[in-house]
Amino acid sequence: MAEFFEALNEKHAAMITAQPVFFVATAAEDARINLSPKGYDCFRILSPTRVAYLDLGGSGNETNAHLLADGRITLMFCNFQQPALILRIYGRGEPVVPWDRGWDELAAHFTMLPGTRQIFDIQVESVQTSCGYGVPIMELQRERPTLLKHHAQADPREWAGKYRTRRESIDGLPARATDRYIAGDPGTIPD
Repeated sequence: MAEFFEALNEKHAAMITAQPVFFVATAAEDARINLSPKGYDCFRILSPTRVAYLDLGGSGNETNAHLLADGRITLMFCNFQQPALILRIYGRGEPVVPWDRGWDELAAHFTMLPGTRQIFDIQVESVQTSCGYGVPIMELQRERPTLLKHHAQADPREWAGKYRTRRESIDGLPARATDRYIAGDPGTIPD
């Protein structure tokens, strides 16, 4: 049975921090719904009503565009171990790019990874938990280092030129692109 909460509590935080992957969903009027999995150590609970996640350059910039157009975001965490549990955070978010006011405060919570392009700052409106009985029990073998290696090997000027052009979603919605290449903090580049 589903339960709703106005904010994250300690049990929620413990469950979230134990998960190696989470899912992000956004939408905007007359646009596709975007649903993306996120790995790496890129999610932070800033307070019971505020969370953030570090976003790396990828195939598109849909979350950015949807948040600018609509603001709504849902994050889902599944416990793939015991006990079975699904946790959703419903909220409103905004993309924060490196030159925005607020970047330094948010960035201080993260280890910068190669290819970081923005941080999504999310105000929690409600939290829902549900049974998760249909979620399989699985074990993480390891993180997939491919995206980090790709960004770590990039030429900074070529990277900046490519991501500067990401000014629209696949549905033509405007997005705020970054042209600042972040190489990542020491020790973040996989072997």
